Amino acid sequence: MKSTMQASQLTITSLMLRGSQLFATNEVITWQGDGARHSTYAQVAERAARLANVLHDLGVGEGDRVGTLCWNNQEHLECYLAIPCMGAVLHTLNLRLAPKQLAHIVNDAQDSVVIVDGSLVPLLAAIREHCPTVRHVIVVGRGDTSNLGEHLDYDEAVAAASTVYDWPEIDELSGAAMCYTTGTTGDPKGVVYSHRSIWLHCFAIWGSFRLDESERLLTIVPMFHVNAWGIPYVAWMLGCTMLLPDRFLQPQALCDFVQAERPTFTSGVPTIFTGMLQWAEATHADLSSLKRAICGGSAVPRALIEAFRDKLNIELIQAWGMTETSPMGCIAYPPPGLSEEDEMVFRSKTGRAVPGVELRIVGEDGGVLDWDGQSVGELEARGPWITASYYGVEAPERFHDGWLRTGDVGVMDSRGYLTITDRSKDVIKSGGEWISSVELENLLAAHPSVAEAVVVGVTDALWQERPLAAVVLKPGASADPADLRSFLDGKVARFWLPERWVFLAELPKTSVGKQDKKVIRQLYADGKLEVTEVGKAVR
Repeated sequence: MKSTMQASQLTITSLMLRGSQLFATNEVITWQGDGARHSTYAQVAERAARLANVLHDLGVGEGDRVGTLCWNNQEHLECYLAIPCMGAVLHTLNLRLAPKQLAHIVNDAQDSVVIVDGSLVPLLAAIREHCPTVRHVIVVGRGDTSNLGEHLDYDEAVAAASTVYDWPEIDELSGAAMCYTTGTTGDPKGVVYSHRSIWLHCFAIWGSFRLDESERLLTIVPMFHVNAWGIPYVAWMLGCTMLLPDRFLQPQALCDFVQAERPTFTSGVPTIFTGMLQWAEATHADLSSLKRAICGGSAVPRALIEAFRDKLNIELIQAWGMTETSPMGCIAYPPPGLSEEDEMVFRSKTGRAVPGVELRIVGEDGGVLDWDGQSVGELEARGPWITASYYGVEAPERFHDGWLRTGDVGVMDSRGYLTITDRSKDVIKSGGEWISSVELENLLAAHPSVAEAVVVGVTDALWQERPLAAVVLKPGASADPADLRSFLDGKVARFWLPERWVFLAELPKTSVGKQDKKVIRQLYADGKLEVTEVGKAVR
């Protein structure tokens, strides 16, 4: 028996038209360092139509890829709307990749046009001759274009174009946007999101982040990374005021933006929020408008969640996802009726799957493990916004019976709460026993003198592998390895206690702000770290 329901297409076009019609006077605000520029949804939608005309006149057609090498600003939002709605594919380029990797993804996607911020022109100029598919370049704002070659000025081209564009009918299953993995192991791989998957993902973000039109959303997550977690699209769908920080992502700049424009909600990675917390404490910056913040990208230390609650009165909510999952996978809201201590236990877990996503833990033999909070295995995921393949690359090892192999290792409890204990490539196996680098990092972050910590496995003659802890201390604080080992003692099994320690001014980061463990491992292997050894491994 068939249903009686209509089969309307879920496309970015319908999302764009909804936002521009229902919320025409709502605002998009871009920070400029010393102030902000304000536009309305109607103005942004009009400029998106103009941009579509510009791209059409340059020969961009259905399915063509248009790269964007831009910050979080109004022009990038216009690209988010215009490119998929004209039937082309928005390809956000990670501006923090090495030139070789950036050229790789431009060529792999076969971008025909690249829209680049003026401040990033040197990055594109350095690789343009190695990107033969790029026929046209459009520059947003001012920058040194002397080595770029032929290009268009974004504002001039948009201003001269028509405000009317005949948006085509689009199949909801066609590609709307694509993003590449960060390439921490091998070349980056492309993930192509459909119009339908983006729409459904918007519903997941809407419900999971508990948003409505009254919110003022500060989008710290880069728009070049997984569609900024889908937040620009869900904000447009709901009519939220959008606050875009452009390139001003330093703690002081973000705190200044918060004080000037009073967002109520934000999203980012732990390193960003740690910096904002430290700046706010040092300067008494007024962040009181913020009520909630979603934190992901890497494990969120319990100490950071508690500090945001106790010092800033901000609810910091842990979430998990990855490029391959669009990225929304699970979120750590505690169940009701708990004591404050038990509630914090659940907030410190990775979270529970959002509606639409299925998660399971799989053992080394491929068998599905029990949700008993003890059985450790690899996390697998499936759902309507989770990729089933990579663009143009065969990678059968990343999929298992229709499920995505995430590469994360963890356990699931009887209520379905996931705790990720490591990435599969970061698990430490010492003398046949597993040690969780994530748990050690979270515990070290709770030490009053520690700003950041990362733990990696290094070779050991006796135990095959042992943990090395790399620590960044807070400004003016002091601690030595003996202090930190003592702090950990009693909180974990004694054989987990690291005997190798290194103190750094800062931790290396990946292109999306995560701690880069492979750099620490390589520096250790090359003998370039000043390591202090304290204590012995015990069983």
